[in-house]
Amino acid sequence: MSTPSVEPVPLPAKRRLAQLAMLAFAVVIVMFAYANVGLAIDKQIPSGMLTYGLSLGGFMLAAYLVLARFAPWADPLILPLVTLVNGLGLVMIYRLEQAKPPAYGASPNTQLLWTAVGVVLFSVTLIVLRDHRALQRLTYTAGAIGLFLLISPLLPLIGHSENGASIWIKIPGVGQLQPAEFAKLALIVFFAGYLVAKRDVLALAGRRLLFIDLPRARDLGPILIVWGFSLGVLILQKDLGSSLLIFGTFIAMLYIATQRTSWVLIGILLFVGGAILAGMVFDHVYARFEVYLNPEDPKLFARELGGSEQLMQGLFAMAAGGILGTGLGQGHPEKIPLAISDFIFPATGEELGLTGLMALLMVYALLVQRGLRTSIAARDPFSKLLAGGLSFILAWQVFIIVGGVTNLIPLTGLVTPFMSQGGSALLANWILIALLVRMSDAARKPPPQAIQDEGMTQVFQR
Repeated sequence: MSTPSVEPVPLPAKRRLAQLAMLAFAVVIVMFAYANVGLAIDKQIPSGMLTYGLSLGGFMLAAYLVLARFAPWADPLILPLVTLVNGLGLVMIYRLEQAKPPAYGASPNTQLLWTAVGVVLFSVTLIVLRDHRALQRLTYTAGAIGLFLLISPLLPLIGHSENGASIWIKIPGVGQLQPAEFAKLALIVFFAGYLVAKRDVLALAGRRLLFIDLPRARDLGPILIVWGFSLGVLILQKDLGSSLLIFGTFIAMLYIATQRTSWVLIGILLFVGGAILAGMVFDHVYARFEVYLNPEDPKLFARELGGSEQLMQGLFAMAAGGILGTGLGQGHPEKIPLAISDFIFPATGEELGLTGLMALLMVYALLVQRGLRTSIAARDPFSKLLAGGLSFILAWQVFIIVGGVTNLIPLTGLVTPFMSQGGSALLANWILIALLVRMSDAARKPPPQAIQDEGMTQVFQR
C-alpha cells in the first residue's frame, strides 16, 4: 500500500466573505460617527471624511488580506472588533481636536499614522511567526527583554519623567516611547513558558486552611519575586498601572496553570498589603490613595499635579451624558484634563451616554471572549497559557481604566486599548492581536485530510 497523500482542507468561501463584510460594516460605523461629529459642530460633513474612511478601510483591507493568506482559519470576529474600537478612537480624537479650546495634543492624523504602523506590525508578526510555539524556546530571553524594557526609563540619558512618573524613554528621530507596553508582551511569553515547565510543582498542595489547599512554603518563591518586582515598579517609577497589570496577569496565568484558588487569594493579599505599606512610606503612593478616598476635597481638586480635578471632571462628564449621551460633538470633553489619553473613556461617555459605554464594553468583552475561546481550543499547554494571558491582560487593562475613572479603584495612568492617543500602547496592542490571531488559526485549523490511494475511506490525521 502506498503512502497516503495529504491535502489541506479548503477554507469555505462564505466564511471569508462574512469576515470581509463585518470589516466593512465596522468601517461604515466609524465613518457614520465621523460625519456625526462634523454635522454637530459645523453643520456639515467633514471635508476629510472620505480621506479618513479610505485610509482606515485600506489599512484594514491590507490586514485582512495578510490574515486571509497567513492565518485563514483565525477567528473571523477579532479583526472587525479591533477595527471598530480603533476607528472609534480616531473619531473621539478628531472630536477633541475640534473642541473649543482643543484638547491638548489631539491629532487624528498622528493617530491614523500610528494605526498604519500598527497594522504593519500586525502583518509582520503573522508573516514571520508561522508557529507561535517557537516562542516557548525563548522563555527566558523574553523574560530578560521584558525586565530590561521595564527598567529602561530609569536609565540615564534615555530615561524621561513626565507628570511625576518615570515611564518614558527618548528615541532620536522617533520621540518618546513607553517601553512598559511592549514589556508586558515579553513578560506574558515568559510567564507562559515558565508556568508550563513548573505547573506540576506549583499545583502541589501543602496545608489545608478551612476549605483552601495552601501551596507549600517552598513554592512561594515565584509569586514573591514577581510581587517584589511589581512593588519596585510602583515605588521607583511611580507607575501603579504597570505594577498592577503585571502582577495581576501573573496571578491569573498562575491560576490557569494550576487551577488553585489559593494562589489568587495569596496574590490579592500580597498586592493589597504591599500597596498599603507603600502608601504609608512613600508620599507619591499616598497621594494616589488620598485622591481616591476624598476626590471631592477642594484642596485636592485645586492641586496642580496629581489632584482630583481630572477624576471629578470625568465623573461630571459621565453624569452629564446620562443614559443616551449629549450626542457626538455636542458635549464639553475639553474640560477633562488629558481627555485625549487617560480619560478618553469618560469623554466618550459624555457624548454617547451609558448606552454607548455599555456597547463599547460589550465590544471589549466579545474580543476577550474570542481570545479565551482560543485558549480553551488550543492543543498544547503553552498555547493555552499564552492565549489566556493575552486575553486576560486586555480585560484587566479595561477593568483598571474603567475602575479608575469611576473611582472604583485608584487612578493608575493606563490608557484605553486602541482608543487613547499614543503610539506605544497602540502598537503593542496590535502585536497582541496578531499573537491571538496566530494562535486562533492554529487552534481552529482542521487536521489535514489524508486520502489513501487504495482505500475508500478518508482518515483525518491529528
